[in-house]
Amino acid sequence: MIALNILDYSPVDEGSDPREALLQTTELAKHAEELGYRRFWVAEHHHVLSVAGSTPEMLMMHLATSTNRIRIGSGGIMLPHYSAYKVAENFRMLEALHSDRIDLGIGRSPSYRLVNKAMNEEKGERLSYEQQIEDIYKFLTDDTSEDHRFRNLIATPKVQTVPELWMLGTGGGSAKIAAANGSAYAFAHFTKPSETGIEVVADYRKQFQPSPLLEKPKVMIAVFAIVAETEEEAEEIATAFDLWLLFVESSNPSPYYPSIQTAKKRGISVAEEGKVNENRKRMIIGDPQQVKAEIERIAELYLADEITIIPNVAGIHNRMRGIELLAKAFELE
Repeated sequence: MIALNILDYSPVDEGSDPREALLQTTELAKHAEELGYRRFWVAEHHHVLSVAGSTPEMLMMHLATSTNRIRIGSGGIMLPHYSAYKVAENFRMLEALHSDRIDLGIGRSPSYRLVNKAMNEEKGERLSYEQQIEDIYKFLTDDTSEDHRFRNLIATPKVQTVPELWMLGTGGGSAKIAAANGSAYAFAHFTKPSETGIEVVADYRKQFQPSPLLEKPKVMIAVFAIVAETEEEAEEIATAFDLWLLFVESSNPSPYYPSIQTAKKRGISVAEEGKVNENRKRMIIGDPQQVKAEIERIAELYLADEITIIPNVAGIHNRMRGIELLAKAFELE
Protein backbone atom coordinates (compact mmCIF):
# COMPACT_ATOMS: atom_id res chain seq x y z
CA MET A 1 0.00 0.00 0.00
CA ILE A 2 1.21 3.49 -0.80
CA ALA A 3 2.30 5.59 2.18
CA LEU A 4 0.33 8.76 2.95
CA ASN A 5 1.85 11.93 4.39
CA ILE A 6 0.74 15.45 5.26
CA LEU A 7 2.29 18.84 4.47
CA ASP A 8 0.84 21.64 6.58
CA TYR A 9 1.17 25.40 6.01
CA SER A 10 -0.27 26.46 9.40
CA PRO A 11 -3.04 28.56 7.81
CA VAL A 12 -4.28 31.55 9.84
CA ASP A 13 -8.04 31.21 9.66
CA GLU A 14 -10.26 34.28 9.45
CA GLY A 15 -10.96 35.42 13.01
CA SER A 16 -7.90 33.57 14.37
CA ASP A 17 -4.22 34.49 14.76
CA PRO A 18 -0.76 32.98 14.00
CA ARG A 19 -0.28 31.56 17.50
CA GLU A 20 -3.55 29.69 17.22
CA ALA A 21 -2.58 28.50 13.74
CA LEU A 22 0.62 26.94 15.10
CA LEU A 23 -1.25 25.28 17.97
CA GLN A 24 -3.69 23.88 15.42
CA THR A 25 -0.77 22.49 13.41
CA THR A 26 0.34 20.69 16.57
CA GLU A 27 -3.10 19.13 17.01
CA LEU A 28 -3.20 18.16 13.34
CA ALA A 29 0.19 16.41 13.67
CA LYS A 30 -1.00 14.49 16.72
CA HIS A 31 -4.15 13.44 14.91
CA ALA A 32 -2.17 12.41 11.83
CA GLU A 33 -0.02 10.17 14.01
CA GLU A 34 -3.09 8.55 15.58
CA LEU A 35 -4.55 7.94 12.12
CA GLY A 36 -1.46 6.22 10.71
CA TYR A 37 0.09 8.80 8.39
CA ARG A 38 3.81 8.20 7.85
CA ARG A 39 5.14 11.77 7.74
CA PHE A 40 4.05 15.22 8.82
CA TRP A 41 5.93 18.06 7.11
CA VAL A 42 5.75 21.80 7.59
CA ALA A 43 6.47 24.52 5.06
CA GLU A 44 8.63 27.63 4.85
CA HIS A 45 6.79 30.72 3.67
CA HIS A 46 7.97 34.29 4.17
CA HIS A 47 5.87 37.46 4.01
CA VAL A 48 2.70 35.41 3.55
CA LEU A 49 0.61 36.67 6.46
CA SER A 50 -2.17 34.12 5.96
CA VAL A 51 0.14 31.24 6.93
CA ALA A 52 2.25 31.03 10.09
CA GLY A 53 4.88 28.53 8.89
CA SER A 54 8.05 30.60 8.40
CA THR A 55 10.74 28.63 10.27
CA PRO A 56 10.15 24.90 9.77
CA GLU A 57 13.07 23.59 11.83
CA MET A 58 11.84 25.40 14.96
CA LEU A 59 8.28 24.19 14.47
CA MET A 60 9.61 20.70 13.75
CA MET A 61 11.31 20.52 17.15
CA HIS A 62 8.02 21.37 18.84
CA LEU A 63 6.08 18.86 16.72
CA ALA A 64 8.59 16.08 17.25
CA THR A 65 8.38 16.64 20.99
CA SER A 66 4.58 16.68 20.84
CA THR A 67 4.37 13.34 18.97
CA ASN A 68 5.95 9.90 19.37
CA ARG A 69 6.28 7.95 16.13
CA ILE A 70 5.34 9.93 13.04
CA ARG A 71 8.24 11.28 11.00
CA ILE A 72 8.54 15.08 11.14
CA GLY A 73 10.02 17.02 8.24
CA SER A 74 10.48 20.24 6.30
CA GLY A 75 8.67 20.80 3.07
CA GLY A 76 11.03 22.45 2.72
CA ILE A 77 14.06 24.47 3.79
CA MET A 78 14.75 27.11 1.13
CA LEU A 79 18.48 26.43 0.99
CA PRO A 80 19.66 29.40 -1.13
CA HIS A 81 18.84 31.66 1.83
CA TYR A 82 21.09 29.78 4.25
CA SER A 83 24.45 28.24 5.07
CA ALA A 84 24.48 24.53 4.27
CA TYR A 85 26.62 24.01 7.36
CA LYS A 86 24.07 25.64 9.66
CA VAL A 87 21.18 23.73 8.06
CA ALA A 88 23.08 20.47 8.62
CA GLU A 89 23.69 21.37 12.26
CA ASN A 90 20.03 22.29 12.80
CA PHE A 91 18.89 18.95 11.44
CA ARG A 92 21.54 16.99 13.28
CA MET A 93 20.27 18.58 16.46
CA LEU A 94 16.72 17.51 15.59
CA GLU A 95 17.96 14.02 14.74
CA ALA A 96 19.97 13.78 17.97
CA LEU A 97 16.85 14.42 20.05
CA HIS A 98 14.40 12.49 17.83
CA SER A 99 16.37 9.65 16.24
CA ASP A 100 15.10 8.13 12.98
CA ARG A 101 12.14 10.52 12.83
CA ILE A 102 13.50 13.58 10.99
CA ASP A 103 13.21 14.45 7.28
CA LEU A 104 15.19 17.23 5.64
CA GLY A 105 13.27 18.41 2.62
CA ILE A 106 15.18 21.02 0.62
CA GLY A 107 13.89 23.46 -1.98
CA ARG A 108 15.01 26.64 -3.71
CA SER A 109 11.88 28.75 -4.09
CA PRO A 110 12.93 32.29 -5.01
CA SER A 111 10.29 33.83 -2.70
CA TYR A 112 9.46 37.53 -2.85
CA ARG A 113 12.14 39.95 -4.07
CA LEU A 114 11.99 41.85 -0.77
CA VAL A 115 12.40 38.61 1.18
CA ASN A 116 15.42 37.66 -0.92
CA LYS A 117 16.99 41.04 -0.23
CA ALA A 118 16.38 40.82 3.52
CA MET A 119 17.68 37.24 3.70
CA ASN A 120 20.82 37.89 1.68
CA GLU A 121 21.54 41.60 2.07
CA GLU A 122 25.07 41.34 3.49
CA LYS A 123 26.17 38.21 1.67
CA GLY A 124 28.82 38.19 -1.00
CA GLU A 125 28.78 36.00 -4.07
CA ARG A 126 26.28 33.17 -3.68
CA LEU A 127 27.20 29.53 -4.05
CA SER A 128 25.40 27.55 -6.71
CA TYR A 129 22.48 25.44 -5.55
CA GLU A 130 24.32 22.34 -6.77
CA GLN A 131 27.30 23.21 -4.56
CA GLN A 132 25.06 23.77 -1.56
CA ILE A 133 23.51 20.33 -2.01
CA GLU A 134 26.96 18.76 -2.22
CA ASP A 135 27.84 20.60 1.00
CA ILE A 136 24.73 19.29 2.77
CA TYR A 137 25.63 15.77 1.67
CA LYS A 138 29.18 16.16 2.96
CA PHE A 139 28.06 17.51 6.35
CA LEU A 140 25.38 14.85 6.87
CA THR A 141 27.68 11.95 5.98
CA ASP A 142 30.97 13.24 7.48
CA ASP A 143 32.59 12.44 4.15
CA THR A 144 36.31 13.29 4.30
CA SER A 145 37.28 11.25 1.24
CA GLU A 146 36.52 14.00 -1.28
CA ASP A 147 38.59 17.11 -1.91
CA HIS A 148 36.11 19.50 -0.31
CA ARG A 149 36.98 23.03 0.78
CA PHE A 150 35.74 22.12 4.29
CA ARG A 151 37.01 18.55 4.16
CA ASN A 152 37.73 18.18 7.89
CA LEU A 153 34.83 20.26 9.18
CA ILE A 154 32.21 18.31 11.16
CA ALA A 155 28.59 19.39 11.64
CA THR A 156 27.72 18.91 15.29
CA PRO A 157 26.23 17.22 17.18
CA LYS A 158 27.69 14.16 15.48
CA VAL A 159 25.13 11.39 15.91
CA GLN A 160 24.71 7.83 14.69
CA THR A 161 21.51 8.36 12.70
CA VAL A 162 20.95 10.63 9.70
CA PRO A 163 17.89 12.66 8.67
CA GLU A 164 16.26 11.45 5.46
CA LEU A 165 17.25 13.85 2.67
CA TRP A 166 14.57 14.84 0.16
CA MET A 167 14.98 17.16 -2.79
CA LEU A 168 11.82 19.13 -3.58
CA GLY A 169 11.09 20.32 -7.08
CA THR A 170 8.80 20.99 -9.99
CA GLY A 171 11.18 20.37 -12.88
CA GLY A 172 14.13 18.51 -14.32
CA GLY A 173 16.85 20.53 -12.61
CA SER A 174 16.01 19.49 -9.07
CA ALA A 175 15.37 15.89 -10.16
CA LYS A 176 18.85 15.67 -11.74
CA ILE A 177 20.47 17.03 -8.58
CA ALA A 178 18.54 14.52 -6.46
CA ALA A 179 19.54 11.65 -8.75
CA ALA A 180 23.21 12.68 -8.86
CA ASN A 181 23.44 12.96 -5.07
CA GLY A 182 21.45 9.83 -4.28
CA SER A 183 18.63 11.52 -2.38
CA ALA A 184 14.88 10.96 -2.40
CA TYR A 185 12.77 13.20 -4.65
CA ALA A 186 9.49 14.96 -3.88
CA PHE A 187 7.64 16.33 -6.92
CA ALA A 188 5.18 19.19 -6.38
CA HIS A 189 2.32 17.97 -8.56
CA PHE A 190 0.12 20.63 -6.94
CA THR A 191 2.07 23.39 -8.72
CA LYS A 192 2.53 21.83 -12.16
CA PRO A 193 0.20 18.88 -12.85
CA SER A 194 1.27 17.84 -16.36
CA GLU A 195 2.79 14.99 -18.34
CA THR A 196 6.14 16.74 -18.06
CA GLY A 197 6.19 15.86 -14.36
CA ILE A 198 5.85 12.16 -15.15
CA GLU A 199 8.88 12.43 -17.46
CA VAL A 200 10.85 14.31 -14.80
CA VAL A 201 10.22 11.59 -12.23
CA ALA A 202 11.05 8.84 -14.73
CA ASP A 203 14.36 10.56 -15.56
CA TYR A 204 15.16 10.84 -11.85
CA ARG A 205 14.81 7.07 -11.51
CA LYS A 206 16.92 6.37 -14.59
CA GLN A 207 19.73 8.69 -13.50
CA PHE A 208 19.71 7.80 -9.80
CA GLN A 209 23.12 7.09 -8.26
CA PRO A 210 23.08 5.09 -4.99
CA SER A 211 24.63 6.88 -2.02
CA PRO A 212 25.25 6.28 1.69
CA LEU A 213 21.97 8.14 2.27
CA LEU A 214 19.80 6.07 -0.09
CA GLU A 215 20.35 2.81 -1.96
CA LYS A 216 17.55 3.11 -4.52
CA PRO A 217 15.32 5.94 -5.82
CA LYS A 218 12.36 7.02 -3.75
CA VAL A 219 9.57 9.25 -5.07
CA MET A 220 6.97 11.31 -3.25
CA ILE A 221 4.19 13.22 -5.05
CA ALA A 222 2.55 16.20 -3.30
CA VAL A 223 -1.07 17.16 -4.03
CA PHE A 224 -3.68 19.61 -2.78
CA ALA A 225 -6.55 17.54 -1.37
CA ILE A 226 -9.96 18.72 -0.21
CA VAL A 227 -11.91 15.87 1.39
CA ALA A 228 -15.37 15.98 2.97
CA GLU A 229 -18.24 13.63 3.74
CA THR A 230 -19.88 14.46 0.40
CA GLU A 231 -18.75 15.88 -2.93
CA GLU A 232 -21.08 18.85 -2.40
CA GLU A 233 -19.49 19.69 0.95
CA ALA A 234 -16.01 19.37 -0.52
CA GLU A 235 -16.93 21.77 -3.33
CA GLU A 236 -18.21 24.24 -0.75
CA ILE A 237 -14.92 24.06 1.18
CA ALA A 238 -13.04 24.48 -2.09
CA THR A 239 -14.61 27.91 -2.69
CA ALA A 240 -12.60 29.30 0.23
CA PHE A 241 -9.46 27.67 -1.16
CA ASP A 242 -10.15 29.25 -4.56
CA LEU A 243 -10.31 32.66 -2.91
CA TRP A 244 -7.20 32.08 -0.78
CA LEU A 245 -5.16 31.18 -3.86
CA LEU A 246 -6.41 34.29 -5.64
CA PHE A 247 -5.36 36.40 -2.65
CA VAL A 248 -1.92 34.76 -2.32
CA GLU A 249 -1.18 35.16 -6.02
CA SER A 250 -2.32 38.79 -6.13
CA SER A 251 -0.47 42.03 -5.39
CA ASN A 252 -2.66 42.56 -2.32
CA PRO A 253 -2.69 39.28 -0.34
CA SER A 254 -5.00 38.78 2.62
CA PRO A 255 -3.64 38.60 6.20
CA TYR A 256 -5.85 35.56 6.88
CA TYR A 257 -7.33 32.50 5.22
CA PRO A 258 -10.89 33.45 4.21
CA SER A 259 -13.79 31.49 5.66
CA ILE A 260 -16.27 29.58 3.53
CA GLN A 261 -18.89 32.18 4.43
CA THR A 262 -16.66 35.03 3.26
CA ALA A 263 -15.88 33.20 0.02
CA LYS A 264 -19.58 32.63 -0.68
CA LYS A 265 -20.46 36.24 0.07
CA ARG A 266 -17.67 37.69 -2.05
CA GLY A 267 -17.95 35.33 -4.98
CA ILE A 268 -15.63 35.23 -8.01
CA SER A 269 -15.52 37.93 -10.68
CA VAL A 270 -15.68 37.18 -14.39
CA ALA A 271 -12.04 38.27 -14.66
CA GLU A 272 -11.05 35.76 -11.94
CA GLU A 273 -12.92 32.77 -13.36
CA GLY A 274 -10.13 31.75 -15.71
CA LYS A 275 -7.55 31.75 -12.92
CA VAL A 276 -9.85 29.78 -10.62
CA ASN A 277 -10.47 27.17 -13.34
CA GLU A 278 -6.71 26.81 -13.86
CA ASN A 279 -6.10 26.47 -10.14
CA ARG A 280 -8.77 23.78 -9.89
CA LYS A 281 -6.53 21.54 -12.01
CA ARG A 282 -4.08 21.60 -9.10
CA MET A 283 -6.58 20.18 -6.59
CA ILE A 284 -8.25 16.89 -5.77
CA ILE A 285 -11.77 17.61 -4.50
CA GLY A 286 -14.46 15.17 -3.42
CA ASP A 287 -15.74 12.62 -0.97
CA PRO A 288 -13.27 10.10 0.52
CA GLN A 289 -13.66 7.48 -2.22
CA GLN A 290 -13.37 10.05 -5.02
CA VAL A 291 -10.20 11.53 -3.54
CA LYS A 292 -8.78 8.06 -2.84
CA ALA A 293 -9.36 7.03 -6.46
CA GLU A 294 -7.66 10.14 -7.81
CA ILE A 295 -4.70 9.75 -5.44
CA GLU A 296 -4.30 6.14 -6.59
CA ARG A 297 -4.47 7.25 -10.23
CA ILE A 298 -1.76 9.87 -9.69
CA ALA A 299 0.38 7.42 -7.72
CA GLU A 300 0.16 4.95 -10.60
CA LEU A 301 1.03 7.59 -13.20
CA TYR A 302 4.21 8.52 -11.33
CA LEU A 303 4.87 5.05 -9.89
CA ALA A 304 5.09 6.93 -6.61
CA ASP A 305 6.29 5.39 -3.36
CA GLU A 306 4.47 7.97 -1.26
CA ILE A 307 1.77 10.61 -1.62
CA THR A 308 1.76 13.79 0.45
CA ILE A 309 -1.52 15.63 0.78
CA ILE A 310 -1.77 19.34 1.54
CA PRO A 311 -5.07 19.80 3.41
CA ASN A 312 -4.83 23.58 3.26
CA VAL A 313 -8.51 24.34 3.75
CA ALA A 314 -10.46 26.81 5.88
CA GLY A 315 -11.22 25.72 9.44
CA ILE A 316 -9.24 23.34 11.63
CA HIS A 317 -12.32 21.13 11.95
CA ASN A 318 -12.34 20.71 8.16
CA ARG A 319 -8.62 19.89 8.13
CA MET A 320 -8.95 17.38 10.97
CA ARG A 321 -12.02 15.74 9.47
CA GLY A 322 -10.51 15.66 5.99
CA ILE A 323 -7.40 13.71 6.99
CA GLU A 324 -9.57 11.43 9.12
CA LEU A 325 -11.89 10.57 6.23
CA LEU A 326 -8.95 9.90 3.92
CA ALA A 327 -7.19 7.70 6.48
CA LYS A 328 -10.36 5.64 6.81
CA ALA A 329 -10.73 5.36 3.03
CA PHE A 330 -7.16 4.06 2.74
CA GLU A 331 -7.53 1.90 5.85
CA LEU A 332 -4.39 3.32 7.41
CA GLU A 333 -3.16 1.65 10.60
